[in-house]
Formats: sequence, C-alpha cells, structure tokens
Amino acid sequence: MSNKEVYLTNEGLNKLKEELDYLKSVKREEIITALKEARALGDLSENAEYDAARGEQAQVESRIAELEAIIGNAVIIADVKTDKVSIGNNVEIEYVEDKDKEVYSIVGSNEADPFNNKISNESPIARAIIGLCVGDVADVESPNGKYAVKVVRIF
Repeated sequence: MSNKEVYLTNEGLNKLKEELDYLKSVKREEIITALKEARALGDLSENAEYDAARGEQAQVESRIAELEAIIGNAVIIADVKTDKVSIGNNVEIEYVEDKDKEVYSIVGSNEADPFNNKISNESPIARAIIGLCVGDVADVESPNGKYAVKVVRIF
C-alpha cells in the first residue's frame, strides 16, 4: 500500500485496530497450531492441510500489512463543519430529475458501505458535492450517465 492518506472516523479506526489486534494475537496463533499439526502428519509435499494453512498464513500476513499501512496513514475525520459538504458529513440530497431524496454519510473509502448509505469520498456523488453548500446543484458523472443532485441539508 502507498503512503496515501486514508480518511477514517474514530469508529472506523477503532474497528481496524481491533481487526489488527485479532489477527496478530488470535489468528496467527491458530495458524501456527494448524501448521504444527499439519507437519506432524508427515510428507509436506502432498499435505493438503499444510498447504491450506500456509495459504491462510499468507492471506493473514498480507491483511496485517495492509491494516498497518492504513492505520499508519490514517487521517481522522474530526471537527466537521456543516456549512459546506465535506468528509464526515451526513448530507441529504435531492435527485433533481425525479425529486427523490436520499441521506448519505460521506466517509473514507475504507469505511464505505453503500448498503447503509455510507459513501466513499471518492464516489461519483461525493466528488460532485464535496465543497458545496445547501441549495447548490451539481452534475454527477457516473458509469450509468450524468445526472443532477441538489444539496438539501448538511448535518
């Protein structure tokens, strides 16, 4: 992972730290035990359990490295203002064409969860509305075409 800043809420940072702690203190030990047990079965060249444990070990170590990089480059979203749309805001928007309204939380890409209306600051909607004020209209460029949204409320 690069040294790119990663925007996180305190809650998101704590979740990543908990996952990292779990992987280092629990999961690593489980894999070490599995490797010892697989070695005890004999010939490692045809040992599926050993191969599986080594594969899992590689995945866990990769995730640990990824989490350490994310945490090391974390920029905590704090002191969020509500005069302009920014990361950390909840924003109510209106789709201009059909007048439907939707509320989104703008978060860093690691915390994005579209099913719970948490959108990444790198998403097309967020990129279009960041920096706007209530009443402003923006054109959103998306893979499905261009559409307009209006900022109704920032909170």
